[in-house]
Amino acid sequence: MVAAAWETEAQKCREILTKSIPAGYALADDRLPSPEERSNVTTFIADCGALSPKELAITENGAGELTAAMATGKYTAEEVTVAFLKRAVIGHQLVNFATEFLATEAIERARELDKYFRDTGKLVGPLHGVPISVKEHIGLEGRICHSSYTAWVKNVVAEDALIVALMKKAGAVILFRTNQPQTLMHGDTNNNIYGKTVNPSNRLMSSGGSSGGEGAAIKLRCAAIGTGTDIAGSIRIPSALCGVYGFRPTSCRLPYKGIMLAGGGQESVRCVVGPLANNIDDLELMMRTVLDQSPWEVETSLVPLPWSPVKAFTPQTLTVGVMVDDGIVRPSPPLRRAMEMAQAKLKAAGVKLVPWIGHRHDELRPLLYELCFSDNAAVQKGLLAETQEPWLKLTKRAMGLGREMDIHEIWRLHELRNTIREEYHAKMKQLGIDVILSPAVNQVAVLTEDFTYGFYTGVYNILDFPAAVFPTKLVSDANLDVEDANAQPRNDFEDRELAKCMSLEGVVEGEDLVKSSANVSF
Repeated sequence: MVAAAWETEAQKCREILTKSIPAGYALADDRLPSPEERSNVTTFIADCGALSPKELAITENGAGELTAAMATGKYTAEEVTVAFLKRAVIGHQLVNFATEFLATEAIERARELDKYFRDTGKLVGPLHGVPISVKEHIGLEGRICHSSYTAWVKNVVAEDALIVALMKKAGAVILFRTNQPQTLMHGDTNNNIYGKTVNPSNRLMSSGGSSGGEGAAIKLRCAAIGTGTDIAGSIRIPSALCGVYGFRPTSCRLPYKGIMLAGGGQESVRCVVGPLANNIDDLELMMRTVLDQSPWEVETSLVPLPWSPVKAFTPQTLTVGVMVDDGIVRPSPPLRRAMEMAQAKLKAAGVKLVPWIGHRHDELRPLLYELCFSDNAAVQKGLLAETQEPWLKLTKRAMGLGREMDIHEIWRLHELRNTIREEYHAKMKQLGIDVILSPAVNQVAVLTEDFTYGFYTGVYNILDFPAAVFPTKLVSDANLDVEDANAQPRNDFEDRELAKCMSLEGVVEGEDLVKSSANVSF
């Protein structure tokens, strides 16, 4: 029987991945626990004995700590690269986050950096030797860039995406590329090429999407900084579900040149690139490093604005708008408890808290998806049809979120979007709000192929606000996090999400539950 066109193309990519895994780094299959034996694998790499004590110590460091250690000669770039590569291979075996390892190039680059340091006593730049991961649809010179479409497997990139080139110039070492959903347009990382990327904290659960490979890899400390993209929460949803830090900058801030996305000319809701990390300082490090190189001189559509560090302030001068509920779907009990904890800490520090009710969210939610798919997803559907690639469950849902519109209706929706943006900002200004604190997702854990509500993040895409996600360190407590059995849903969305929340009770709790996360937008 002749394989379908999509299967042939998918197999090519799987073979590239298999051949890219460096010899001797992978664990034997009999040393790997099944998800049923060990669902939470966040400490497995430290427990399994595959890495030396020094390698484990190296991989526990963030980017800033690593560059400081390399500046004193405590670690070499090659030691750092090899340690993270070893960790990444095992991490991939556990949760399936990689699409290709770049071991040979990474080690060669690390040796070049070490020679430069020996010769000059200086670091190449602020990312000298820092191990970086990159989402697959961010182009790398000489590599296939398919964006999870088998129709694009023949696409070989001529040059690095500008964001990659600037990170490399600053000394970064690119270790591996990461998985993403079919079409890149939904919140669960699964496709016909590589399959599912699962959550390190509970492998029965989703890692989120569309930067789910990045979220899982960063959670397992397989790279110091991850490079993701975000059009409706694609950095922040995986960050929230996996329990790491993530940042969505404003559009036209970081360079987007060289990133492949179907319907790339759609500018009604722009996709942006941004960092994921295990601490907030590393998010700032990536932002500052890229913007300090004036990327707008190459990509002229970018705003020519250098990075502005947060100025020192006293808590008493800060006003935080608190949005516990987006007005459409109430967050689950652990998230409500996390919000209570965050408010208590802010209040104790002297921060002024102001209740925030989302403005015109009932209009913004459909507007987000109508503008993302204003051609009724014709581009995405066409690419899937080219190789007769089967649609996955959440792809089918995403492809039905839009409708075909003529240019005059799109213009009308742009006017509506801009009006609501101005009203939103005016209301914040009227109340003196500096930032909005809200949940990043409505549930802290979601089964694979079951993420269906992303407006807690998507609202900031349609508004084009910068937004960061951070973990609260709370975990589920069956005694504290109890949903009201008599809760009445306000709409069909809430009815569906409440039913999912109820169905997970007793399935994920304690350390098996992803750490609750909160979102800050400003």
